[in-house]
Parts: sequence; C-alpha cells; structure tokens
Amino acid sequence: MSMLTPPGMGGKYRITGDKYPRMRQPRRRGRLVLGLVASVAALGLIGWGTLQLIDVFTGGGKKAAAAGTKTDCGTKASPSAGATAAVLPKPAGITVNVFNATPRSGLAKKTADELKKRGFKIGDVGNAPEEFDKKVKGTGVLLGPASSLNTSLPVLATQLGTAERRTDAARKGTEIDLIIGTGFKALTPEAAAGKALAGLAAPQPTATSKKAC
Repeated sequence: MSMLTPPGMGGKYRITGDKYPRMRQPRRRGRLVLGLVASVAALGLIGWGTLQLIDVFTGGGKKAAAAGTKTDCGTKASPSAGATAAVLPKPAGITVNVFNATPRSGLAKKTADELKKRGFKIGDVGNAPEEFDKKVKGTGVLLGPASSLNTSLPVLATQLGTAERRTDAARKGTEIDLIIGTGFKALTPEAAAGKALAGLAAPQPTATSKKAC
C-alpha cells in the first residue's frame, strides 16, 4: 500500500496525478427526521382546519339552540282544567221589588209579571221612592245590599243588561230593587237573557302561568 493511499480505502484506489477521488458525504439522518416531523405537523394543521370549516357550514352536527335561556322565556296565562262554576243564586231564590220611576202608568206591574214568568220572586210593586222618581234617565237601576254585588245583582242584570247596578251598605236583607227609568222599553228578550244566565253559571277558567319559549 502506498503512503499516498487514503486511509480506509483498502488499497482500492491509488492516487495518480494531482486529483483525489470525490468522497460521498454521509447522510444526515437528523435532517431527514426533522423534515418528516414538519410534514406530519403541516398535515395535521391542514386536517384540523378542514374540520373547522366543516363545523362552520354544518353546525357541528348539533341542533341550533333557541335564542335566550329558559329564564328569558315569556310567561303566558292559560286556563286551568280545574275550573269550577261560580256559585250564584237561581232566579227562584231572588226576591225583586219593582218600582216605576217614569210617568208611564202600569209599567211596574207589567215588568213584575214578566219577571215572575222568568222564575223570579216578586216583592213590592209600585211607584219609585221620591229619591228616584222621575230621576232615573237610563233604562233602570238595580239596587241591593252590599252582599248582592256578586250574587243576586248579576243574575237580575241578565234580564236588563243596560241597567245601572248599585249597592247600599246600610241596607239589610237579601231583596233587591229594579227601579225602571225613563229610557226603559222592555226587558232583555227571554232567549238572550237565558243565554246570559247560563254564561254566569258556566265554569270560569282559572288563569295559570306558563313558560313559552
């Protein structure tokens, strides 16, 4: 082996002239690994971005939530199924005094007879007291004790819906007065009065609150 033979060449090559054979550089595995890692990371980012775009356009596979929370929902009133009928007296349990406050004679008797046919009890019949005589301009006044405001007065009012309702706190008993005014022509037609009376006895729904979103 010549002293000019590079070490490790095993005598395969000899140096002749002034040129050396080009030696292959060893592969650098570190750079290869780093390149692979960078490629994998880039692919991962691309995949993640693609999934985000899919979620944006498809809603992420979830149903859209209603705007606002449950506490923001409005409250609505609805009838309760457990409603009961109002307890009102029947016409047969109501005594009516009929007074005429108009110049027309015989009007109190005629009206009292009609009320009796419709089931009411009739008490006094005649001219109106001085405080009302010729002073009732409307169709009439229904007058009773304070206890009659939501009991017998509404029942009698079905027979003359345009009459004014009044109560007297100092008045005793349960009788009520129908004082006929100058605007009176006739009682409410019997069919219409019967329908109004049935409406009073119908069950009244109780309002309950309900959340509505």
